[in-house]
Amino acid sequence: MATNNKRATGVLGLDPVLGGGFPRGTTILIMGSPLTGIDLMARQFWKMEEEGGTYLMIDGEIEEGMKDARALFPDQLPPLYTGQRIVIDSLSSIILHHGIEAGLSCLSTARTEAMRTDANIMFIFYTNIHPPQEEIRVLRMADVVIELKEVTFVTEIERQLAVHKVKNNQVPKRLIPFNITEKGIELSTTSRVV
Repeated sequence: MATNNKRATGVLGLDPVLGGGFPRGTTILIMGSPLTGIDLMARQFWKMEEEGGTYLMIDGEIEEGMKDARALFPDQLPPLYTGQRIVIDSLSSIILHHGIEAGLSCLSTARTEAMRTDANIMFIFYTNIHPPQEEIRVLRMADVVIELKEVTFVTEIERQLAVHKVKNNQVPKRLIPFNITEKGIELSTTSRVV
């Protein structure tokens, strides 16, 4: 349940970690490899039933309710931002196809629009495919940065969520284990014991 100035994340266990959810009127960067579940997290956020939203698919399969943005230029996206939960999948594709300046401009425009409409605009951002200096520029511009990671221990994969940045809020000091289930991502209340 989100508070007045926060919007529910759609991820079981994440709202309390963020002090009630995502701050309204912010841009959110969900980063990780394609195998960590970042797309699942974006869908969970988008599909929250309390408010409408838009999912702009740039580099994947179009599912029911999503808008096909594969042939659009970044400056054509803002008129499609409708509702309070907007997902751009992915910022990485924008940067790879149109350059870092186009990606940063898209993020900047989204930030202005999010503040104006009190919406949240979430971007998927893939790690290990952008030069470090480009990644730094993107991370500095986003209001909220969450990273999903996979760590392999001999015969076991542990998935961890790191909250790196939340505008005007404190961030947790620890990595939070999560599971991928048939319903999507769920934060785990237990952690691995060595």
